[in-house]
Amino acid sequence: MLATTPVHGLRYVVVPTRSWLHRFRCCSSSLAPLSPFESSGGNKTQKKVNDENSNGSNEKTAPYYPKRGQTVELVCESLGFKGKGICKVDGTGFVVMCDRALPGERFLGRITRRKGSYAEVTKIKTISPHKDLVEAPCEYASYCGGCKTQNLSYEAQLRAKEEQVHELIRHVGRFSDNNPGLEIVLKPIVACDIQFNYRNKMEFSFGPQRWLPIEMLHEKEDGPKNFALGLHAPGFFDKVLNVDKCLLQSEPGNLVLAAVQDCWRDPELSLSPYNCRSHVGFLKHLMLRTGRNVETGSQELMVNFVTSSYKPELLKPLVDRISSIPQVVSIMNNVNSSVGNTSVGEKEYTLYGKDTITEVLRGLTFQISANSFFQTNTYQAEVLYKLIEESAGLKGDGSEVVLDLFCGTGTIGLTLARRAKHIYGYEVVPQAITDAHKNAQINGIENATFIQGDLNKIGEDFGNNFPKPDIVISDPNRPGMHMKLIKFLLKLKSPRIIYVSCNPATCARDLDYLCHGVEEKNLKGCYKLMSVQPVDMFPHTPHIECVCLLELA
Repeated sequence: MLATTPVHGLRYVVVPTRSWLHRFRCCSSSLAPLSPFESSGGNKTQKKVNDENSNGSNEKTAPYYPKRGQTVELVCESLGFKGKGICKVDGTGFVVMCDRALPGERFLGRITRRKGSYAEVTKIKTISPHKDLVEAPCEYASYCGGCKTQNLSYEAQLRAKEEQVHELIRHVGRFSDNNPGLEIVLKPIVACDIQFNYRNKMEFSFGPQRWLPIEMLHEKEDGPKNFALGLHAPGFFDKVLNVDKCLLQSEPGNLVLAAVQDCWRDPELSLSPYNCRSHVGFLKHLMLRTGRNVETGSQELMVNFVTSSYKPELLKPLVDRISSIPQVVSIMNNVNSSVGNTSVGEKEYTLYGKDTITEVLRGLTFQISANSFFQTNTYQAEVLYKLIEESAGLKGDGSEVVLDLFCGTGTIGLTLARRAKHIYGYEVVPQAITDAHKNAQINGIENATFIQGDLNKIGEDFGNNFPKPDIVISDPNRPGMHMKLIKFLLKLKSPRIIYVSCNPATCARDLDYLCHGVEEKNLKGCYKLMSVQPVDMFPHTPHIECVCLLELA
């Protein structure tokens, strides 16, 4: 296992707000997705560019708009949407976004696209490296889209993530520094003590041809040696970067990956990778899930082969090989015969061992099947759920009702059930609801009700089949909450809302609506923002989780 740097609750101070960041608020009845620039916290107007270019004088300079294909010198100021660097054209103040640019880096970039008040560039050459440069331990870090910031020190990663969340709350959420106590509301980010080997789930794809960067094209081979098993090259659905080891997944997972890589290309096995363009081939995905044996605490692994048809005889040599690895307790085969490249099959078969593995979270046992949802970083999920429990502030006397929106497999609600009167969970995915009921049964929890339904399509009668909750927990996916749900919550007026978010941009937008209202919809905000706690769930990636507490004003 790679040596990790213990952080032990390390906290960092936010740098001052960037002067060019203009206040933004998304106003749409359908809650249209924020653009990449808006999701990074900025919507800088051309007037601001002119003001910066004038250097304080009253004389207005001509607006600066670079042309497509133009080469410009840039300075990266921070990280934004999907880990893209937010940069300025040197000497102008014009903002561009660049993949793999890191704070403090000065470089040359070529304009590839211009959209309104910002542009996107491709990095050509680094003039001076970023100030927190470290050597990335992964050999694929320069090409794989999974860990874009491995060459940025972990302390700098935390600063960038914390800054992004705080600025989005200020500018998209309209919580200005003039608000009393804002510095107390915006909490320092909670670090992850384990920065490698933390993922309990990885999905690798098979492909008929390895993707190679330009400087490695001379290594291209023909035939099965050119087959790929790895991760999709950034921006390509049909190109696979061959990966022999991933530093984010568990060590047993890497043992399985190495075993499969060692033999699947053997012509005698007659195994063909699926071609997502011609729709020909057998092997689609290799999914690896790591859990824990409840009795011994040791790791146990589920291997799931996703194939285009059911041919167990073809998989038998691979099954025989990897079943000899002690941690492998389950080998599954999901059959996806459609042309789509999803890892969820219409049929599922058990090739070896059992059909589920287990994991323990906040003292509860959860069964995990090949396609069920579970928090990807179990270690940090313990930290996240503890923060949620603290924010909920349950009395513990069994008198309070909790409404768990976007409940998934019920993990959050079930961890609170023993201190609550009743949990009501809502989720759109039927299989997740089935798993939630199963998890409640496994843990002997009888005061939890899980209901399948689309929270983006609720009607006026939503809420009639459960009592008014004392606490609402909302954990939406990246697009955030629909306006119908915002309207319901403002009408419900539950004393406390815990908003758990994996997208700080839409989180800030929804907090704005709940606290300040929606003028266009004649909705008045009725909540006060008490705390925003960023949590780093996935080191070396741009992803950020937030736990936000709102109380009825």
